[in-house]
Amino acid sequence: MSPKLILLVFFAYTAVLFGITWLTARKATNRSFFIGNKTSPWFVVSYGMIGASLSGVTFMSVPGWVGETQFSYFLVVAGYLLGYAVIALVLLPLYYRLNLTSIYTYLESRFGYWSHKTGAFYFLLSRVIGASFRMFLVVNVLQIFVFDAWHIPFRLTVLIFIVLILLYTYKGGIKTIIWTDTVQTTFMLLAVLLSVYLISRNMNLSLTGLFHRAVEHGYTRIFNTDWSDRRFFIKQFFSGMFITIVMTGLDQEMMQKNLSCRNLKDAQKNMFTFSGVLVLVNFIFLFLGATLFLFAEYKGISLPSRSDDLFPIIAINYLGPVAGLVFIIGLISAAYPSADGALTSLTTSFCIDFIGLPKKENISEKKKERIRYMVHIAFAIILLTVIIIFRAINDRAVIDKLFTVAGYTYGPLLGLYSFGLFSRKPVRDKLVPVIALVSPCICYLLSSYSVLIFNGYKFGFELLILNGFITFAGLLLVSRKNS
Repeated sequence: MSPKLILLVFFAYTAVLFGITWLTARKATNRSFFIGNKTSPWFVVSYGMIGASLSGVTFMSVPGWVGETQFSYFLVVAGYLLGYAVIALVLLPLYYRLNLTSIYTYLESRFGYWSHKTGAFYFLLSRVIGASFRMFLVVNVLQIFVFDAWHIPFRLTVLIFIVLILLYTYKGGIKTIIWTDTVQTTFMLLAVLLSVYLISRNMNLSLTGLFHRAVEHGYTRIFNTDWSDRRFFIKQFFSGMFITIVMTGLDQEMMQKNLSCRNLKDAQKNMFTFSGVLVLVNFIFLFLGATLFLFAEYKGISLPSRSDDLFPIIAINYLGPVAGLVFIIGLISAAYPSADGALTSLTTSFCIDFIGLPKKENISEKKKERIRYMVHIAFAIILLTVIIIFRAINDRAVIDKLFTVAGYTYGPLLGLYSFGLFSRKPVRDKLVPVIALVSPCICYLLSSYSVLIFNGYKFGFELLILNGFITFAGLLLVSRKNS
């Protein structure tokens, strides 16, 4: 595929997003930006959240993971179902009952000022890191296959993406993203399904035959029974459950979309529908990974040093121009939701949790809007900077790094919300930031020396659960008797 054609596709796709922006952002207000006027159809939110949940991480890393870990990741996905049930039945009723816009304002009403700021700070940190990792993965591929041919430096490529995302989100916010997510989900799924079909056709196998071949080669192995391994099946399942609770239920970006639904019942229908479809979609991504490795063996293709690169290499170089074109569109579709929802939720959280913008009654609506624009631009610059830094230090599969970081930054949120929901005790609010800082440090030390301390045991994603437990225990230590 020529770089000119790919660039043309990129701008055509971007034009579609701007068309949706023009339709949805007319007469938009701060309320539209933050919660979409609470008029979002639940089925549209549900479908769009699939693409937002997958993003570039699943699109690139999960298929590449299959060569090393087979289908063991599917147990993490199975754990998602239990996590989404907790969100639908416990967290969403709480958020709707309190009529929240930023979910972290719950922490102020439950514990106090410092707890609120701590929770919001950990979200900002988590989302900046997570969104940067996701966006880096897909922009880096576009850089290699498109922009390097034009001698455009990586920094400028990222700047182009960030500016475009800034332009189509700054006015409509969540109201716009609800609809752009549906387009992005469609193209991501189309790229995966078409790739599987073309591989099966190239290998002269039916889809059933391709699956049987994957089973014969051991790629579909799900259960790892070694208790000390990072991917021990019980650890995988419960890690998936808690990853879902914190990275969806305690995440402003994901919950902001749910809170834009008309009412609690719609939000719950969205969550249950979305979770069921997401499990199926993740299985398709794993199956794609198996087919990629089978195809590489069939064609004698040397495996790349980074597993994330396998999908783009095969799609662009070996499956024909149509597959390459659809892959590029799918990749672009994965790049945008990595940052647009993050940018909107970061702006929302900072404006509400740190500035207290809706409470400033002495400021006109026009001035509030200007402040929101300034915050939006500031976070765009922060994302740009972190992506560039990440490219300089990247040395392992992005999805692994993403969840490792989440184990440290989302753990205190898990502990705070758990204590708030399952205990009625008040806490010494000023000590909460200290506990939220100490807990990840303890987890880091335990993870670094776990083989020595725990007789060969290695921490995996369950580090998140331990982090939340340590935070919970710390809050219990600084709690006070009920008045």
